Amino acid sequence: MPKNKGKGGKNRKRGKNEADDEKRELVFKEDGQEYAQVLRMLGNGRCEALCIDGNKRLCHIRGKMHKKVWIASGDIILVGLRDYQDDKADVILKYQPDEARLLKAYGELPDNVRLNEGIAGGMDEEDDGAGDDYLEFEDEDIDKI
Repeated sequence: MPKNKGKGGKNRKRGKNEADDEKRELVFKEDGQEYAQVLRMLGNGRCEALCIDGNKRLCHIRGKMHKKVWIASGDIILVGLRDYQDDKADVILKYQPDEARLLKAYGELPDNVRLNEGIAGGMDEEDDGAGDDYLEFEDEDIDKI
């Protein structure tokens, strides 16, 4: 049996990017880039996103982000547009929720974009009305059936 001469295994690699939680500088879009909101994940490193300019695009998650930055539906991302394919784009950056709020405050994102922080609050309100889903039958109603 050969000796293990490496620095460690899977768990060491898993804990590498702990410095990701630090504050980073807010990145604004440049020429050839656009803000988008993820509509759904398609698998195989791809997602469908609605860009701020109104187009739906098939976005490819670049290799640097693949399996390191987890993207979910509803996230705000920065995509690089392709010159030769208008219906496809490449994901450059995923914005954290506080960064997305800042972008909206600076006027970079339009007001009709719903950010992820409101989704969790909306679901709690629906749970309060869950008792209305049950119908109460009286004996007379059962006899008619």
